[in-house]
Amino acid sequence: MVTTMTPEFQLTLHANHCRITFPAMASLCEVLLDTTDTQLALTLGELARDEAQRIEQKFSRYRDDNAVWAINHSHGKPVTVDEETAAMMGFAETLWHLSEGRFDVTSGVLRRAWRFDGSDNVPDERDIRALLPLIGWQQVIWQSPQVTLPEGMEIDFGGIGKEYAVDKVFEQLRQRWNGALLVNFGGDLRAHGPRGDGQPWQVGVEQVIADQPTKVISLTEGGLATSGDARRFLLKDGVRYSHILDPRSGWPVADAPRSVTTIAPTCLQAGMLSSLAMLMGSDAEAYLDHQKVRYWSLR
Repeated sequence: MVTTMTPEFQLTLHANHCRITFPAMASLCEVLLDTTDTQLALTLGELARDEAQRIEQKFSRYRDDNAVWAINHSHGKPVTVDEETAAMMGFAETLWHLSEGRFDVTSGVLRRAWRFDGSDNVPDERDIRALLPLIGWQQVIWQSPQVTLPEGMEIDFGGIGKEYAVDKVFEQLRQRWNGALLVNFGGDLRAHGPRGDGQPWQVGVEQVIADQPTKVISLTEGGLATSGDARRFLLKDGVRYSHILDPRSGWPVADAPRSVTTIAPTCLQAGMLSSLAMLMGSDAEAYLDHQKVRYWSLR
């Protein structure tokens, strides 16, 4: 039974839980609450929506009124950022070091050449080569809370923003309610349980190979994230080009899995692990084995 519905917010009462959905970050965002108290669910759902929208507005590269815009249009001059943005910058730097340059928040400029729309429009090598001088965290001067970005370069938090939002929403809800819940933003999620009947949450992971059934994972506590090329790719002359790009070359990572799903204590950690594994290409599984985390890899 739907109790609240608008184009931007929906609350549905099920037999033993409430489901709230709203759009944000180019995804369908979902919050499941192990309660049939619709007033409680409405309050928590609105809190979740507001926090997701706040983070999207703050870190989206599509807006012209936030810190990301200020940094990207600083023309090589220093910009002082707030504490939350500084934390994101610091995490981005950590990922760059951990990945030996494979994960780089300055690589978003490659979207000027690549359009992963399922077509066969593979860009010309010259166009990619022309963008490479604009990529490389090592060119950024980062001395928290001040960042200096060279002229023409950009930062893009798209690779970590959604997972960060999941954790922030989850933390806010847990501060206000101690029941079982699940926050799911487009397949990146975090759960707390068990549910009132003692059961874990059942999470479906979309498969990237046609006719393969959805994998169902039982999750009581922690974060889950999936990286893959199910929706964003190019296909030319029988060669599939994944949207997982190596910023050092500007080209898709060679021999990467089709999909990697990981479980970690937080969604941000799970997303970091799945993304880094994809960027490792043929060494993805060996990397995850070394990290000693639960994962599912599909090639």
